[in-house]
Amino acid sequence: MRKLLNTLYVTTPEAYLAKDGMNVVISVKQEERFRIPIINLEQIVTFGYMGASPGLMKLCSDNNVSLTFLSPNGRLIGHFQGPIKGNVLLRKRQYELSSQVDFALHLSRLFIAAKIRNYRSILRRAIRDNGADENLETIAKLLDQRRKQVLEASNFNELRGLEGDAANAYFSVFSHLILQQKDNFSFVCRNRRPPKDAVNAMLSFAYTLLANDTAAALESVGLDPYVGFLHTLRPGRCSLALDLMEEFRAYLGDRLVLSLINKSQIRLHDFIVQGEDGITMTENGRKILLTAWQMRKKEEIMHPYLNEKIPIGLLPYVQSLLLARMIRGDLEDYPVFLIK
Repeated sequence: MRKLLNTLYVTTPEAYLAKDGMNVVISVKQEERFRIPIINLEQIVTFGYMGASPGLMKLCSDNNVSLTFLSPNGRLIGHFQGPIKGNVLLRKRQYELSSQVDFALHLSRLFIAAKIRNYRSILRRAIRDNGADENLETIAKLLDQRRKQVLEASNFNELRGLEGDAANAYFSVFSHLILQQKDNFSFVCRNRRPPKDAVNAMLSFAYTLLANDTAAALESVGLDPYVGFLHTLRPGRCSLALDLMEEFRAYLGDRLVLSLINKSQIRLHDFIVQGEDGITMTENGRKILLTAWQMRKKEEIMHPYLNEKIPIGLLPYVQSLLLARMIRGDLEDYPVFLIK
């Protein structure tokens, strides 16, 4: 099994990344703040506009470390990856299958059904832990119905309609999962670009991290993260990463956000209101979420298909590997990840 290496998150907007020997050096206003050997990293994610030196980019390329640039709000600016060494025959097969409607629809059904099933698992766990809740019970039953309908969807329009209905239903009771700091972390509905409240700001930030990790995992197994089966192909859009991360949203994104709020690890002062631009996280707020994200990735779970323990941070890699095997023809079908 692949070793889980570290992701370096640089949250200071004024930080500049450079190379010193085999080390990544972070400086602010020409003053060194941090350094780490490149061999300890698998990717670097920086939130700011100062950028990185050409020398560092070559160091990353030589050591197969991806470099992602995000705005302070978490919007993708650009992504740097060294020479692709994946199996060209695997990518050729991926491109062929992406244009086959029946195959693309089948795989898309699996992604969305897993997403809805994991939504339901989040609600059922809340009921077990916190007692009966009529609203949660009602939506959990509805989600089970939508999951079954998704598996029978005859076209993409029907599939997307069912997905949207399930997501709206799930987020209509999301506030019931917030048990602490209710006044400061109110939630009415999912919104983005920009997020209008603190909960949506956290969800969007967590989903950005998840999409980035998933794209890196797909590249590492030889798949093209930009050519998906469900999400529309668009220049610069990691469609396959967005496809695959559907089954992780509830488990890796939503649960992390709820945990930070309910354990009072994050507070309202960790957010900034930006008028028409909505709400964004402060640098300290991002650090809190990123620290929790890294700690979460080190926890181990029993993978339901492999039947072996893996770090949670390797979930995108393992599922990417299983997807590659299915596309290659080594597996009859794709085994989705489901929360137990």
